[in-house]
Amino acid sequence: MTAAQLARPRAVILDLDGTLVDTVQTRIEAWLRTFAEGGIPADQALVASLIGSDGRQLAIQVGEAAGVYIDDERSERIDARSGGIYSELNASPGLLPGVTAFLDALDAARIPWAIGTSSRREQVGPSVAALGRSSPPRIVDGTTVKLAKPHPDLLLAAAKALETDPAGCWCVGDSTWDMLAAAAARMPAIGITAGSAVTADQLEDTGASLVLPTLAELIPYVGGRG
Repeated sequence: MTAAQLARPRAVILDLDGTLVDTVQTRIEAWLRTFAEGGIPADQALVASLIGSDGRQLAIQVGEAAGVYIDDERSERIDARSGGIYSELNASPGLLPGVTAFLDALDAARIPWAIGTSSRREQVGPSVAALGRSSPPRIVDGTTVKLAKPHPDLLLAAAKALETDPAGCWCVGDSTWDMLAAAAARMPAIGITAGSAVTADQLEDTGASLVLPTLAELIPYVGGRG
């Protein structure tokens, strides 16, 4: 699919970290501290490239790179500990450019939207509060599915919550894992680079139909005017 073929969405599923709130570096710091606590050597570039994926799988992959075997039980503990450190660090997250205007545009066009995040529910409170919406948004988080991104389960659950066929949902995110999950769910994937730890080329290579600097540039497409 090309940008010119991008149809007006019937619903939109948005990633949280790095897409709506400027928290990717905070996530990276939380993971690095967690691995340091556990005596697991962790390469910062590798951790950055894995942000946005299922945290349990992230722990396993970092362990593999360091020559450390991490089973499912330990990966669960590592993921939970990273989330705890992240919550301590993420006291006042800032919004990324264009977020408020884009969400306002969706609401004005009566296009339903939800947040689809691999994060645990207990981690997202400050970031969701930073959005400043008049009513709480729908949230489908990593604790509601067995497998989070890059698997399609989370996005499919969000589409179901929005009562919309997946093919009619835009998936908007900042990571390659968002793009891969969208492809698996057969959703149009849109990459936003303002808060991303990866490049526009990487987003395109993993399936993005369209890559833009900020959500503000996506507003014209909401009305089918892209």
